[in-house]
Amino acid sequence: MPDAAGKSELVERISRRVIETQTWGYVSTGTRFKVFHTPGTPRDVWEKIDDAALVHRLTGVAPTVALHIPWDRVDDYATLADYARQQGLRIGSISPNLFQDDDYRLGSLTNVDRAVRRKAVAHIRECIDVMRATGSTQLSLWVADGTNYPGQADFRARRARLLESLAEIYSSLDDNMRLLLEYKLFEPGLYHTDIADWGQSLSFCQKLGERAMVLVDLGHHALGVNIEHMVATLLDEQRLGGFDLNSKKYADDDLFVSAINPFETFLIAVELTAAEDDPDPAVRDVAAQILYKVDQCAMIEDKIPAMLRSITAMQTAFAKAWLVDRDALASARATGDVVGAHSVLSDAYETDVRPLLHTVRSALGVPLDPIRAYAESGEATRRAVDRTGIPAGW
Repeated sequence: MPDAAGKSELVERISRRVIETQTWGYVSTGTRFKVFHTPGTPRDVWEKIDDAALVHRLTGVAPTVALHIPWDRVDDYATLADYARQQGLRIGSISPNLFQDDDYRLGSLTNVDRAVRRKAVAHIRECIDVMRATGSTQLSLWVADGTNYPGQADFRARRARLLESLAEIYSSLDDNMRLLLEYKLFEPGLYHTDIADWGQSLSFCQKLGERAMVLVDLGHHALGVNIEHMVATLLDEQRLGGFDLNSKKYADDDLFVSAINPFETFLIAVELTAAEDDPDPAVRDVAAQILYKVDQCAMIEDKIPAMLRSITAMQTAFAKAWLVDRDALASARATGDVVGAHSVLSDAYETDVRPLLHTVRSALGVPLDPIRAYAESGEATRRAVDRTGIPAGW
């Protein structure tokens, strides 16, 4: 552990690491076969914001909440933003929906039918208007387009239509707004997805402009993909815009963060913390603007505790990453000491940082154990009693 001065700096850095939650993480979700409802689930976007505000009060590091349109559509977004501010929150990134309309069966931004493409672009422009009304500056875009069978479509023609649509969307953004372009290996397109990996997302972003950035979802990769290497590359290219934080065992499982492989989360954090102290100011600037957004689906678990678990897991990963002895690591690398270099990382990873995180939470004025505090607060019971009727969901 660092000395007193180093510990104080570390506490400050962990306290400043903010993590965005998302409204769809508080509602009823499930498998392809069943959506499970739990008592106290929010019934509308206002109650989703209430839950996000409670998570922020318990952690002190979740001051923004992402919206999904049309799931969170309201008549007056300025009023919604005011309500969030009254609860101690701000509206964060805005996510459009290009995967639930019948018109999108054969694609949205890639569809051969120009009328369908116009509809998809118009919806995203609506989301940009939502950004203006709420003060959001980040458009978080996942294009669900793909195909299921060989021969179903022309890959290059679809790519050309997608690039044309994305260019129109990008030109609609205000100067202070960014486009974060996500990708997905498969689903719903099982034969191919039009933006299937980080390289394809990067290619589009480089064609669009400097405010188009890659959004990395931790679950959207084939088994065995070295995500920390990919993160380092995107940092070097100055195109890493943000993360959808979750965990997976097989595919896009959307489990809470670090549920399966906390060492991987730590190694990703090692790359990110190194970039924050990089000699190149351009890399430092990219690292400083990264969006850390939880993107999970509480399929069987209680939603607020699951969200708290993801936030505390990310704090743990970053705390351990900041403990890495960078000088010792550089020395081991320079001398070819493979075991020594790995040991430097292992020493940091195996450090018990719970006392350090207790200090952080004490400084933030929040409970030392947010999950326990929620369990003992009676909030779950109150929500179950007050929220009767149809819960929000997909």
